[in-house]
Amino acid sequence: MTVLDAQAVVAFLRGEPAAAEVAALLRDRDDPPVVSAVNEAEILDVLVRIMGRTVDEVEQRLDWLRAGGLDVIPVDEPLARSAGRLRAAHYDRAMRPISLAGCMALATALARGDRLATSDHPLADVARREGCAVLALPDSGGIRPS
Repeated sequence: MTVLDAQAVVAFLRGEPAAAEVAALLRDRDDPPVVSAVNEAEILDVLVRIMGRTVDEVEQRLDWLRAGGLDVIPVDEPLARSAGRLRAAHYDRAMRPISLAGCMALATALARGDRLATSDHPLADVARREGCAVLALPDSGGIRPS
């Protein structure tokens, strides 16, 4: 399976360079992707606060994705602590400015033994350091994490 980080879903909803690849993942009925509940919150926040979409519009799109088979994974205490440990161990303001929400996506992937789909370069680096498979998606400029 594949865990989508928030940026992967945002890219899909905005038609960014990763949209086609994320769409293909979302259509895969044999291996449907998942997203952490924290990342669902980040998707809503980014699309409303930064991209200027309305809450109703974003929630409707999230409902549409869920109806289409995107599963939202709840966050429990062990998963939350794992995300906190990942950020505490790897965060560096200059070299690896990974977000706590990104660490939640990674913690979800690690806990489930899934790969992480992300266009976030620092997060992809940390995922690989932690032994997590990465599906490197193109960022908004079309560049994939190496």
